[in-house]
Amino acid sequence: MSEEHEEVVDDLGASGEPRHITVEHQDSFVSTDEPELEFDTDGTELSSAKEELAKDAMEGGPFRSGAITPDGLIDEDFEKELGTPPEEEPESEFSDVEKYGIIEVAGDDLYGRKVIVLSSCKLPSNKVIDHQHLLKYIKHTLDQYVEEDYVLVYFHYGLTSRNKPKLSWLLQAYREFDRKYKKNLKALYLVHPTNFLKILWGIFRPVLSAKFGRKMMHIDYLMELKQHLHFDQLSIPEPVLKFDAEKVALRKPSYPYESNSMQTDGPLKTQQFGVTLQYIKENSGKVMPIVVEQSIEYLTENALEVEGIFRRSANHVVLKATQQKYNKGEEVCFDDVHTAAVILKTFLRELQEPILTFDLKEPLMRLQERKQVFDINQQVAEVERMLREELPEDNYIILKYIMQFLSEVAAKSDVNKMTPMNLAIVFGPNLFWPKGQATLSTVGITNSLAKLLIEHFSEVFVR
Repeated sequence: MSEEHEEVVDDLGASGEPRHITVEHQDSFVSTDEPELEFDTDGTELSSAKEELAKDAMEGGPFRSGAITPDGLIDEDFEKELGTPPEEEPESEFSDVEKYGIIEVAGDDLYGRKVIVLSSCKLPSNKVIDHQHLLKYIKHTLDQYVEEDYVLVYFHYGLTSRNKPKLSWLLQAYREFDRKYKKNLKALYLVHPTNFLKILWGIFRPVLSAKFGRKMMHIDYLMELKQHLHFDQLSIPEPVLKFDAEKVALRKPSYPYESNSMQTDGPLKTQQFGVTLQYIKENSGKVMPIVVEQSIEYLTENALEVEGIFRRSANHVVLKATQQKYNKGEEVCFDDVHTAAVILKTFLRELQEPILTFDLKEPLMRLQERKQVFDINQQVAEVERMLREELPEDNYIILKYIMQFLSEVAAKSDVNKMTPMNLAIVFGPNLFWPKGQATLSTVGITNSLAKLLIEHFSEVFVR
């Protein structure tokens, strides 16, 4: 192999483009004592990968119209009345790693399980990252979700000789990701694996647990993920999209499920999933969707004291059958609390527009981002005003019904273990999401807002 040829490694990890950062060389993380492995051309890095776009700084106050003064009144000039600049958030222990976006959270999959995305192409050069620190960051991120069912999507494309972790690091990572992380991992989607990686997996699979091996799925083309995930909600790096497009154009794979998605001219009049709240109202004559009404009624009667409710996935066959019944206008009778719980989450996540609307997303997020400026009472008052004045009436009624139920679940958290924060982690991404791809920082803000709605339900929903 010539020196100019870039060597590609198929070790499982996350990555990104190198940044122009100068740090002290650390032999323990970038040593080349270990042999490099060669892979086929499917794993090579795009030479024309784009640099990460800088985020535009947010301007203006946190509110869309009006703001709160220290005495709780609404005033147009919030910053002037308050007279106090926002306090800065304490810098995260992992801010040096977070900035690369190696790990993202992409809502729930088709079965109500949290989706965590790892991208190799975002891992920087070995010379600018401490892989031991990276391992701690990955564990810290997963710790927020491993108590509930979750899935991992690993984009392998972009792992090269310049950014790959050492084999010893991978072995250490496998040992440290013990049963705590594996027991609720329901699927690991390995996207764009090279041929060598497939062979290597076949060799080492007998050494790994058989149960873990059954969770691994090779995904050769991004479109295959549509069978398992909300594809449009995934956080897919641009280099991965370009690589997949080139691969599809070259090999022209057929997708047997494409014809199924085109066999209908539009949604049924009884459709409940994947449409708008307005569509449901126009065709049913009711503001409250029957899915929301029936699932909450069943859960209120049967699940308030069920430990970990909303943290377990449902049987996917039963779940799909239940969705089809609702969409066809057929009678549904729940006989399992987890099916009802996942149906409620799935309904919210599959709405064409989130229940908190795209218009309210930005002002609500700015409010949460700058919450240090004012106390919790002012925060609650502004959220109450926003929902009362700017959220559509039907959305308000449905959201209030759901939040009232979640507050009842939280009231029994000593039994069901679902505290307001635990419920917020589950429901936050289902209440509103960006039109583009979510990041861990936006997910944190979303969860913070959901927690406020649950904890202060009676103060926020006053009508």
